[in-house]
Amino acid sequence: MMLESIRSPEDIRAYDQKQIKTLCEEIRGEILSAVSKNGGHLASNLGMVEATVAMHRVFHSPADQFVFDVGHQCYAHKLLTGRYEGFSSLRTLGGISGFTNPTESEHDAFYEGHCGTSLSAALGLAAANAIQGKKDYVVAVVGDGAFTNGMIYEALNNCTQKRDLHLIFLLNDNEMSISKNVGAFPKHLDTMRTSREYYTFKHKVSKLLSRVPFLFRMGRKTKAFMKRQVLKYNLFESLGVDYIGPVDGNDVEKMEVVLEEAKRRHNVCVIHMVTKKGKGYAPAEQNSSLYHGVGAFSLEEGYKECKESFSEQFGEELAEAAKENPSICAITAAMCDGTGLNRFAEEFPDRFFDVGIAEEHAVTFAGGLAKKGFLPVFAVYSTFSQRIYDQVWHDVALQNLPLILCLDRSGFVPGDGITHQGIFDVPLFSAIPHAEIYSPETYAELRSSLHRAIERRGLTVIRYPKGAESPCEGLIDRGDYCATPDIEEEENVLVTYGRVTKRALAACKEAGFGLVKLVRIYPLPELPLKKAKRCYLLEEGYLQGGIMQKLAVRLEGEGKRCFLHAVEDFMQHASLDALYALVGMDEASLVKKLKNFAGKV
Repeated sequence: MMLESIRSPEDIRAYDQKQIKTLCEEIRGEILSAVSKNGGHLASNLGMVEATVAMHRVFHSPADQFVFDVGHQCYAHKLLTGRYEGFSSLRTLGGISGFTNPTESEHDAFYEGHCGTSLSAALGLAAANAIQGKKDYVVAVVGDGAFTNGMIYEALNNCTQKRDLHLIFLLNDNEMSISKNVGAFPKHLDTMRTSREYYTFKHKVSKLLSRVPFLFRMGRKTKAFMKRQVLKYNLFESLGVDYIGPVDGNDVEKMEVVLEEAKRRHNVCVIHMVTKKGKGYAPAEQNSSLYHGVGAFSLEEGYKECKESFSEQFGEELAEAAKENPSICAITAAMCDGTGLNRFAEEFPDRFFDVGIAEEHAVTFAGGLAKKGFLPVFAVYSTFSQRIYDQVWHDVALQNLPLILCLDRSGFVPGDGITHQGIFDVPLFSAIPHAEIYSPETYAELRSSLHRAIERRGLTVIRYPKGAESPCEGLIDRGDYCATPDIEEEENVLVTYGRVTKRALAACKEAGFGLVKLVRIYPLPELPLKKAKRCYLLEEGYLQGGIMQKLAVRLEGEGKRCFLHAVEDFMQHASLDALYALVGMDEASLVKKLKNFAGKV
């Protein structure tokens, strides 16, 4: 097997095209094997194999640096940079990350888990190289979806401020169809534009004409005129960036040609490549959306999506509410499927808005809807909500406008790791005046929270985890919170909220603690803890600025002894059980901590 002998990207530079084809097949096989076992991002990685191989044959990593947007397109890159032996540990605790990770390898130039950031990072790396007099290249791989994110255009606007930046970015177009390019003439142009002979001839002519100024000026004007007639308008060239393409991104030889041509330019250059999502695995080719991000599955039977989830329940309940309330509008940032809004989009197309990967715009847009009397509901993953703090503060809360933020994938997110953990939203949004925050543990609590938010018509955040409910038994519903029986008489009490409650309740039973589970976590509800002497405050979220830190201030002011147990650093990738164990929130660890806190050991 060829992959077994590759220790660095330099090893593949001497391969002939037949060997390269075999190598690409092996890479696809390894990706399919690891993702089917551990889950991960499949379709986009299968489509990036040939382009990644070409990049590593043309450039010299790590001196030349690659920045992937989003970082989940990097599996082939990892296999070519000395990580083949550990690749089967993808997304497991202590194993290979599913995203680029600079602590994992010198070949990963930047953490990349949030869409739209790559070109800015790559521009900074290239500018630093220029300041230091280095001639190394920086290559950003940008998915076409990232071009719905405004940060990309901010970076593009700055690309030509300084000359001689050794910066190339690949526009990975894996959604737009190229089926319109039929017939002999387009095929002929494609062959010309991606052949070594074409670029060699082009440069020889340019060199010759440069010796005759009049002919050179006429040649440039003629070329510009012809491009305007054929292309009409090219965004990149209008911004002063060179453009090459489109090119077949699944053809290694053609990709090598255009990458070499881009290196010869004395300007920032974009290569527009077209790739096939899911290439090499028929089910992923036929349904690339389903195979974008998957859990473990059988390669023979294909991936079966689990429909029962908080996301699905939220979508169903919102669609039902919209039947009765014509002011409800739903907004998503290119995550209609992931956030469960499919039914709403089908039944209420006039009130459904997919704004692309533009979370900041989504919130201010929602503010405009709210100003005209509508009730916007923005469903977004918790980790991506970190982008919208200023818009929520300035364009919603300050305007005293209603907005329901539904934060999917809150709390620990297994597999995806450090860039995707939903542990920072509570400190962020609890700092905004007049916000209410709910963290339901069950579908029933999700429905109740949503209807309370609709009736309130203010700034309300509803946060819920990835996957299905796992409800506790034996808790009494008291409105803003649930509690074990006789909680008023307990001297030792654990207070928590959300999905971790089930583990906490099992530990409390063994350690002899009462338990309070918050449903509305902010503003803090009044709790029946007058006889409590010791309060163990447990939070599946970040410690600083979190709910339990706020609660500790109140309880300690009442003379109670408190112990805070929350997350104090970034969280890595692992299974959910492994993540809980990593921070001592598994049942066995909690029992020991509770008994120790109560002086029972």
